[in-house]
Amino acid sequence: MKIAIIGGGAAGVIAAITAKRLNKKLHVDIFDINKAIGKKILASGNGRCNISNTKITQENYFGENPSFINQALKEFDFKAFENFCKSIGLILDIKDSCKVYPLSNEAKSVVTLLENELDRLEINQILQTKIVDIQKLDEKFNLISVENKEFNGYDRVLISSGLQAAPQLNSTEDGIDIATKFNHTFNPTYPSLVGLHTQFDYKNKLQGVKKEATVTLYIDKQKDKQITGDVLFTKYGVSGFAILDISQYAVYPLSLYQDVTISINLFPTLTRNELLGILQTLFKTLAKSDAVEALTGIIPIKLAVVLLQMNNIDINAKADSINAKQQRAIINTLTNLRLKIEDTQGFKHAEASGGGIRTDEVDNKTYESKLCKNLFFAGEVLDIVGNRGGFNLHFAWASGFLAGKNLAKL
Repeated sequence: MKIAIIGGGAAGVIAAITAKRLNKKLHVDIFDINKAIGKKILASGNGRCNISNTKITQENYFGENPSFINQALKEFDFKAFENFCKSIGLILDIKDSCKVYPLSNEAKSVVTLLENELDRLEINQILQTKIVDIQKLDEKFNLISVENKEFNGYDRVLISSGLQAAPQLNSTEDGIDIATKFNHTFNPTYPSLVGLHTQFDYKNKLQGVKKEATVTLYIDKQKDKQITGDVLFTKYGVSGFAILDISQYAVYPLSLYQDVTISINLFPTLTRNELLGILQTLFKTLAKSDAVEALTGIIPIKLAVVLLQMNNIDINAKADSINAKQQRAIINTLTNLRLKIEDTQGFKHAEASGGGIRTDEVDNKTYESKLCKNLFFAGEVLDIVGNRGGFNLHFAWASGFLAGKNLAKL
């Protein structure tokens, strides 16, 4: 039996390995557009590879039907993944945060060990080859590359080619294009885990300021989600872990032209009265100093300057000249900095993509198409996207495992 896997990322590679281990007689070809497999694996976790997470539930995923993933998480939970890693010689480092990394702390070791296993199993890698079409004739699949080269006679095909996130790594939506030729439909794709563009006059002045904060998301003026973490002010708007996490709830409404705003509380561990007391003490202690200098006791100087400008206070004003009303205005800004979201940093800077092939057209136990026999899907090409923290890679491993298991069935 001859198997074709389109996409040499996490889902495609584990599917190939799983299928060949179960059926040594299989002929398996992996097609990838890059010079080597695993380009996104290499880029994950800033090269450290946040490879999985020990606590994974349906709640960690988004999509039209997040419950679609439950069977994959049941059959390929973290323990199963850990055993797979041991089988290829990959030892894991499990953090207190439940995030999981290779013990080597290097993504390259993950890819190297996967490549070794592909070679050991004699799985064929057809690299620098972009598959743009599939035709099905007499129950056989024929693959056609962008150069119009044909690869014929496959009994089963897995599409695991991902979506648009990180196009600099040659990511495309070719998988969706191919699927639609077999009558599959898809939900619109969007960048996820991504920086947000803000409508804010002081963006350039705050560039580089970073602070632990609580970010509250409002959709059409209704409170939607609240997340605490790092916020980084940038020349385009905001980034940082809290922003990447909140983006998963913000981007889709933004694509529907809903009003999307965020409120940033730069002092989430203090009440407003506690913060006001601190500010009053500072201004009293440093009464004859510039207010900007006094504020640097609690915030970066860039933020201090902007804070005064936003509240129409002379940046050369002395601390003892700031009246009670102005002090309350400063506290309000520090605890409720409202920013309108205009756009995102796009797929190029996104860690993942949302949207994709509709999951109600795919069997959640086998990952086989319900519309075309012997056509399978796995990974990001499906309408499932996870939280930051190893959840997207785990879905890739889990869905690839289930697809591989069923690709091998006689």
